[in-house]
Amino acid sequence: MFIDPWILWLVTILVILLIGSFISMLVYRYPRMLLRDWQHECHALLKEYPTPIDAPFNLAWPGSFCPHCQHRIAWYDNVPLLGFLWQRGRCRHCQQAIAWRYPITECLCLISSLMVVFVFGWQWSLLAALVFTWLLLALSIIDIDHQWIPDSLSLGLLWLGLIVNNAQLFCPLSAAIWGAVIAYSSLWLIMTLYQLITGKVGMGHGDFKLFAALGAWLGLHALLPIILIATVLGSIVGLVLLATKRMSRQQPIPFGPFLAFAGWLVLLLFSKWPALYGLFLSW
Repeated sequence: MFIDPWILWLVTILVILLIGSFISMLVYRYPRMLLRDWQHECHALLKEYPTPIDAPFNLAWPGSFCPHCQHRIAWYDNVPLLGFLWQRGRCRHCQQAIAWRYPITECLCLISSLMVVFVFGWQWSLLAALVFTWLLLALSIIDIDHQWIPDSLSLGLLWLGLIVNNAQLFCPLSAAIWGAVIAYSSLWLIMTLYQLITGKVGMGHGDFKLFAALGAWLGLHALLPIILIATVLGSIVGLVLLATKRMSRQQPIPFGPFLAFAGWLVLLLFSKWPALYGLFLSW
């Protein structure tokens, strides 16, 4: 069945913007949902009954609201990007500024997703690559906000990578399995040695699981370019932040976003120029 290209692109952009809006909501609510669950579990474990009963708070309830005045946001003010623009970046009711993180997240989702569409074209692997992109974006923002990567998202990404590579969408299944194993164990070994030598914790376990997930998606031979790109980018950003005095030497910088960006970039590069994958495969 023939579909007009303009209609196809319009629908694609609208869907991506809706996903970007969902990611904005997810990265705000999901860590708070997990915190509430942990608090209830602690009350139960310590036998402090009754367990506190809180108002429902999940991805579906309550509806979108202003964090300043708690007023419910109408659907027409919640349209991705456009809602921010026609409200001029302020809540319609209390006139407090709307955080720029929401339109920025939606723009990042739109730009990165369109780049994936251009690279992969209209094929089944496109859907998998888009899900990969969206999950990495959500993980990165949560790590920036909380310096913590939820296991439910990173491990879910890992298992999903093994599933899609069962059909060899991005690499053979054996390469995906060994990629996950070597990725996790290598970072764990480096962190353990660093801790033994310095007595300090240099990296969180969430980074191990995220790197393992990237290995499950892209295979063993993608690990070297991923860790090189992530390390170089992390070093550059860290030096810039130190030079501009926006952070101190004692302040940790999340490594997850650099791993996520490196993994996403390697996915595009290997898919656009398969010879690159062959080059690392020959190593």
